[in-house]
Amino acid sequence: MKFKVNNGLIYFFGALGGLLFGYDTGVISGAILFIKNDLHLTSWTEGIVVSSILFGCMIGAAISGALSDRLGRRKVVLIAATVFCIGALGTALAPNTMFLILFRIVLGIAVGSASTLVPMYLSEMAPTAIRGALSSLNQLMIMTGILLAYIVNYIFSSIEGWRWMLGIALIPGLLMLIGMFFLPESPRWLLKQKKEEEARSILNYMRKGKGVEEEINEIKLANKLEENQGGWSEVKQLWVRPALVAGIGLAVFQQIIGCNTVLYYAPTTFTNVGLGASAAILGTVGIGIVNVIITAVAVLIIDKIGRKPLLLIGNAGMSIALFVLGIVNVSLGQTTAASWTTVICLAIYIAFFSLSWGPVVWVMLSEIFPLRIRGIGMGIGSVTNWLANLVVSLTFPKLIEQFGISTMFISYGIMGVFAYIFVNKKIPETKGKSLEQIEMELRDNAISKGIDLAHTITK
Repeated sequence: MKFKVNNGLIYFFGALGGLLFGYDTGVISGAILFIKNDLHLTSWTEGIVVSSILFGCMIGAAISGALSDRLGRRKVVLIAATVFCIGALGTALAPNTMFLILFRIVLGIAVGSASTLVPMYLSEMAPTAIRGALSSLNQLMIMTGILLAYIVNYIFSSIEGWRWMLGIALIPGLLMLIGMFFLPESPRWLLKQKKEEEARSILNYMRKGKGVEEEINEIKLANKLEENQGGWSEVKQLWVRPALVAGIGLAVFQQIIGCNTVLYYAPTTFTNVGLGASAAILGTVGIGIVNVIITAVAVLIIDKIGRKPLLLIGNAGMSIALFVLGIVNVSLGQTTAASWTTVICLAIYIAFFSLSWGPVVWVMLSEIFPLRIRGIGMGIGSVTNWLANLVVSLTFPKLIEQFGISTMFISYGIMGVFAYIFVNKKIPETKGKSLEQIEMELRDNAISKGIDLAHTITK
C-alpha cells in the first residue's frame, strides 16, 4: 500500500482534531462577552450556551470509541470532521439562543469524538520510544487551537463579531476532512480485524521496515490473549478495574482542578477584576501563548521525565497559583494590582496545566486500556471528562455570582491537593513501555493478587 503523505503529515492531520477541540474550547470565552449582550442572556443561560457543547461532547465520546472499534479509527474521524463543519456553520448563522444551543450540541458531538479518537489514533500509530511525544501532540494542537481562538476573538472584538469568531472554525474542519482522506488506518485495529497484510504494509511504511515483525508479533499475542473477551463484558472484569479507576479518576480530576473554567471564562474573570472587554480578551491571548510554549516543552520531555512525575509537579504548581489567586482577590478587590496578579497567576496556572494535566491525561487514557476495549475505554474516559467539564462549566457563572471568584479558585486549589494524592496512589508509570507491555503488566498485577483472568466478570 502506498501513501501520499510522509510520517510528519500523518501525525499532523491525525492531531488536527485537537486543533478543532481547542478552537471551540477557546473561542466561546471571548464570544460570550458579546453573545450575552446581543441575545440578552442571564447568568444561567450564559452557562447553558457555554456548556451546551459539552452535552454533544458526551454523546460524541460515548459513541465514537465503540464505533471506531467496529468501523476503524479513520472512518469515524472523517464522520466527526463532517459533523464539525455543520456545527461551525450552524453556530455562526444561529438566529436565536435556541438554535445557538442546538448547533453547539452538534459541534460538541464532533469535538467529543475527536477527544476520544485523536489520542487513540496517534498512540496506535506511534513507535514506543516517542509515543508520549506524538500522543501529546494532540494537546499541543489543542493549545494552538485555543491560542488561535483567542487571537480571532481579539481581532473581531472591536466590531463585537461573535458570529465571525464561531464561523471561522469551519476552516480547520474542512482541512481535517480533506487531510484524513490521505491517512492510513491504525495497524493495530487492522490486525484485530485479521487484516495482517494491510497492517504490515502500513507499519513498514511508518517504521521504515525497522522492528515491524516484532511489533506485529506483540500485537498478535495481545489479541490472542483476548480472543474470548471483548466489549462491555471485558470492561467489567476485575483485572481491568485498575485501568478503569485510573482513567475515570484522571478524567474527573482534570476538570475539577479548574482547567476549563480558566479557558472558558478567562475574559469574564478579567472583567470581574476590573479590565475592559478588549483588554480582557488581549489578556487571554497572553495566556494562550504561554499555553502553546509550555505544551511544546511537555511534548519534548514527556518521554524523558515520565507521565506520573509531570502530573505531580503540575498539581503542586496549579494549586499554589489558585491559592494565591484566591487570597489576592479577597485582599485587594477590583484594583490594578489585583488585575495584574490575576493575569500572572492564571498564566502560571495554565503553564503548569499545559506541562502536565493537559497533555498527560489524554496520553495516559490512550495507553492504559487493553487493545480489545481501547475504544470503549477511551470512550468511558472521555464521557467522564466531558461530564465533569459540563458540571464545572455550567455552574461556574452562578457559583461566582453566589460565592465570589476567590472562593471558587481556592476550592479548585483544594481539589488539586486531592488530585495529587490520587495520582500518587493509583496511577502507574507508562513511560518507555509498548502498549502491549502495559497490558501485560495489568494482567500480571491481577495474577499476583490472585485474580483468575478466566473467571473475572463481576455480577
